[in-house]
Amino acid sequence: MNKFIKVVPKDDFMLELTLSDLSKKTFDVKPFMNLGKFQELKDLDLFKKVRISFDSVEWPNGVDIDPELL
Repeated sequence: MNKFIKVVPKDDFMLELTLSDLSKKTFDVKPFMNLGKFQELKDLDLFKKVRISFDSVEWPNGVDIDPELL
């Protein structure tokens, strides 16, 4: 099973994800930006603090994305 090994946040609120087989995916966070705590991610400085956490991505404010969506 592929796991996420790297996440690179982009200025356009996209995430570039690298998987363990070195394939890449892009995920658009913008559709979520008006939902609950996701609104805090409109702060680009906070958005860029994304990190890999287990099988998903998360931010310091506790927001994460279901790996099934990624």
